[in-house]
This record gives sequence, C-alpha cells and structure tokens, in this order.
Amino acid sequence: MENGAAQPVIVAIDGPSGTGKSSTSKAVAARLGLSYLDTGAQYRAITWWMVNNGIDIEDPSAIAAVADKPEIVSGTDPAGPAITVDGTDVAGPIRTPEVTAKVSAVSAVPEVRARITELQRSLAASAEQGMVVEGRDIGTTVLPGADLKVFLTASPEARAARRSGELKGADVHSTREALIRRDTADSSRKTSPLAKADDAVEVDTTELTLNQVIECVVTLVEEKRAAK
Repeated sequence: MENGAAQPVIVAIDGPSGTGKSSTSKAVAARLGLSYLDTGAQYRAITWWMVNNGIDIEDPSAIAAVADKPEIVSGTDPAGPAITVDGTDVAGPIRTPEVTAKVSAVSAVPEVRARITELQRSLAASAEQGMVVEGRDIGTTVLPGADLKVFLTASPEARAARRSGELKGADVHSTREALIRRDTADSSRKTSPLAKADDAVEVDTTELTLNQVIECVVTLVEEKRAAK
C-alpha cells in the first residue's frame, strides 16, 4: 500500500501504571499518523465528576445511578489529548492524588465500564486512519478484534521509580505500595479486569529505554499493516 493508503489499524496497548504506556502510545500514534485514546483519562474524568458532585464512592449503587450523567469528550490528537467533562477542561484535575485513589473503585462498577466502553468503541470506530488505544482491558474487552495487541509490563520497582519521577518528590516505597494495591484492585475486579489478551505481544519494559519500547511497538504495527 502506497502514499497514505495504508489500511486503518487499531492498536490496543494495555498494562499497569508505570510501564511507559502513555508515553509509548502517544509517540507511536504520532509517528504513524494515528489517533490516540487514553482510556484511563476517561475513567479518571468520570471519577473526578463523582467526587465533585459528592457521590459516595463507597456505594456502587450510587455510582451506577449517575454513570450516564456526565458528558465526557476525549480529544484524540496524540500531540495534545484533551479531555472535558460537561464542557470543563479536566486534563489537570483528573491527575490529583484524590482522583487516583478513587479511580479503581469507580472503574469497578459495571455501569461505569459499560458507559465508558461504549464511548471508547465509538471513538475507535470513527478513527479514519486508525487509533492507538491505551488502557487495561482494551485487548480483552473493549476492542477484542484490534489488529495488534501489546501488553506492557515492568518490575514493580522500575514502575515505582518511573511514577515517583513523574510525581515530583514522591517516595518510591509508598508509590510502589500504591501501584501494587491498584494492580490488585484492577486485576481482581469482576468486570473487565486488567489482564493480558491471549493474542497480545508482551513487552517487558524494565530494562528498556522509552525509545526502545516505541521502536519495538512501531515495528510491530508496521508488520501488521504490511500483512493486512
């Protein structure tokens, strides 16, 4: 296929926090001219809305009752992925420790997952060139028919060091404990747990630089495109 006539390609990149997932996904999308979707930001956005509106995060039925209320709009430009809730830019507020601490509980509610999954599928379906979709259940649940599924992993120590580097001044030990808690919550939830799809390519990023991970995934995508 020549001159931009490449088939649209859907790439699912899953894995826990601190594996380089967001940086890799954005860079791969930018390199290959694909749209980009950070599904974690959507779960953070709905969590932010719940917190802001005084919904009891401990009560799944209270969360379920309002899961369809907030209007969440995701920008899909890898250079500047915007996200708004009811017209308000929440790209900053959704990254606070308060939202981070509560996102697993909100994400575990089936009505929330159904709502956000539907949103993700419609965005992927409308991406003309294709899309890199990053998350925790993309290859298994959201887009099981994705052209390429990648599952990023790394040791808890490497992930904690990366995360605490991002969270200026955070203590690596407490960051590691928080990551392990969140992984346990997300891997053990009944609805769409964090899991590696059977047909996913696993990439352990512990000993790799970000650029090496990006090159690896770009190569995998190009091989898939060539085979389509």
